[in-house]
Amino acid sequence: MNIVEFAIAFIILVILPVIGLYKLFEKARRPGWEAIVPVYNWYVMLKLSGRPVWWILLMFVPGINILVGIGILVDFLKSYGKFSLGEQAGGILLEFIYLPKWGFDQETKYIGPSASEYFKEKYQKGLKKSPAREWTEAIIFAVVAATLIRTFFIEAYVIPSGSMESTLLVGDYLFVSKVNYGPRIPMTPVAFPFAQHTMPLIGTKSYSDIIKLPYCRLPGFSDVKKGDVVVFNYPMEADSPFNRPVDKRENYIKRCQATPGDTLSIRNAQVYINGKAMPNPPQSQPSFVVQTDGTPINPQILTDLHIFIARQISPAGYEMLMTRQSAATLKGYSNIKSVKEYFEPKGMFNPEEFPHDPHLRWNTDNYGPIIIPKKGWTVKLDSSTFPVYRRAIQVYENNRLEIDGNDIVINGKKTNTYTFKQNYYWMMGDNRHNSEDSRFWGFVPEDHIVGKALFIWMSTDSNASFLNSIRWSRIFTGIR
Repeated sequence: MNIVEFAIAFIILVILPVIGLYKLFEKARRPGWEAIVPVYNWYVMLKLSGRPVWWILLMFVPGINILVGIGILVDFLKSYGKFSLGEQAGGILLEFIYLPKWGFDQETKYIGPSASEYFKEKYQKGLKKSPAREWTEAIIFAVVAATLIRTFFIEAYVIPSGSMESTLLVGDYLFVSKVNYGPRIPMTPVAFPFAQHTMPLIGTKSYSDIIKLPYCRLPGFSDVKKGDVVVFNYPMEADSPFNRPVDKRENYIKRCQATPGDTLSIRNAQVYINGKAMPNPPQSQPSFVVQTDGTPINPQILTDLHIFIARQISPAGYEMLMTRQSAATLKGYSNIKSVKEYFEPKGMFNPEEFPHDPHLRWNTDNYGPIIIPKKGWTVKLDSSTFPVYRRAIQVYENNRLEIDGNDIVINGKKTNTYTFKQNYYWMMGDNRHNSEDSRFWGFVPEDHIVGKALFIWMSTDSNASFLNSIRWSRIFTGIR
């Protein structure tokens, strides 16, 4: 995302809510600076509302943390006299508006810990409910509010693999905006909240096929642009054994390299769009062949430079994945004889590459040219184009496709052309030699687009000790 988009998102999602909390904390005679400290501000909100402080631990449990976070905020708002459903919904869905508004409002005052019996007796006597009903209503409200936020506004996402390193690291927690490209209306609306496709623990489907809605997207701020880091549903889960609906397929995150109508080619790992070389991601990790003098490389050096050994190719030679900055640094060590960037040679066929056709002789580093389908574009179908576009025509656009001798039959009619019904995109990981992306499974249809990655709000390193597990330098950083 560019600096303007990052600044707008950061102001809306972080600065304005923190300003509101700052002023509200002061109303309760707490230092305003406590609102600025992540995690600690949850502790203060729990103290002010009278809830147990151990609830903070629940904020680190995926799925549960959404409900608990909403519950903490609702109790906090009640402590300032915000009892109505409208006020609580506004404080949750539009906290960047309502928290500052109430923080600067002279009429809004801290009136006590809302979870205490004294508070309930004094301020909510006429609204007094049994504990069971209170908890039930709180959970239902939290689920509904969290579902609305997750569906139409913003969703938290954690990086599970290294395909985007070093731009995004395993353990980075992102905010993904649904409004940038327009929120997608759920196509499988009957589903268990917060479970993408599988129920936790029991492993059954988390959704029902009873109701299926056609693809529809509300207006957004922009279209998907080249260079955007995008979350989308994994297209290959349309196939057996998964056979999942579009919006229940696994979420992937990659960088958009080509948009509808573009011609993409890759030459020696350099991506070209419409004949023009595209900027390489600043933290991408190409593959290098490293020759040593036989002396082992200090493992700490590999850790510090964030270098991954892909394979050992000789007693003193290795294929390694690293940034170009790390490669330049590695060359300076006395036991390193050479560091050279590695490419799969042109003309060498890799059967794993889409569309898996030996006549095309494409591989990871030398690929294409290939035209990305655009809505309304008519392609002539022949021996060179049919293998490339067959899956989009048959699977993503739901046509009955048959081959009758040398004839192509679509929906019972013989034809040698096809006009696409939707736009498509080409997605690739920044870690080019450790990424399963469009080079392996092809185009990403428009109806698979989930949202745009905005910024990192938390980052943890599972390989570090508990005290050093948080990567503080990555918190609240934008994604380039």
